[in-house]
Amino acid sequence: MAKGILGRKLGMTQIFDANGTLIPVTIVDVTPNVVLQQKTVETDGYVATQLGYEDKKEKHSTKPEIGHAKKAETAPKRFIKEIRFKEGLANELVNFTVGQEVKGDIFQEGDIIDVTGTSKGHGYEGCIKRHGQNRGPMAHGSRYHRRPGSMGPIKGNMKGKKLPGHMGVLTVTIQNLKVVKVDTEREIILVSGNIPGPKKGFVVIKSAIKSSK
Repeated sequence: MAKGILGRKLGMTQIFDANGTLIPVTIVDVTPNVVLQQKTVETDGYVATQLGYEDKKEKHSTKPEIGHAKKAETAPKRFIKEIRFKEGLANELVNFTVGQEVKGDIFQEGDIIDVTGTSKGHGYEGCIKRHGQNRGPMAHGSRYHRRPGSMGPIKGNMKGKKLPGHMGVLTVTIQNLKVVKVDTEREIILVSGNIPGPKKGFVVIKSAIKSSK
């Protein structure tokens, strides 16, 4: 059964399972999400649940954001995403009402999930760091150390050429991660391994779409 929730990456730690095996985990804060809107096939052409995570002050929000949040009787949200489902898919989120809270307990220990976030930004980087290319000879006479290499006869046709540029800040999804623990009191989920993004970065957790039986 497909399901999803929004959260914030808090960092990594490690725990031991019942067999004494050390497991690296990422801590994700899943403070209850609020259902801001329900989209249906009749009105929108598809089925989706719009969730909002983490309140923000009205003075930092636009009037449309404030009005949209008031329909759900809640405060404007910092992070808003849709959990979209195929038409006719039986799902518990589809039946949620506007203003209802979605908590981390929709997931259980052992669930296989996909986590989507925004990768870390590295600013302007060269080809060696950005694309993993090799450097040239470091001798004084080489005149070629960390440059991108020959452009070749491609004037006006450089689409796809691996060149220096902005690195990071991309939407990244890591698939088939495992829910190690759900702490409803602290409102956190422990996910096996690492997930995209820096500390305090927003993430979307959804049921895995390619998980094997």
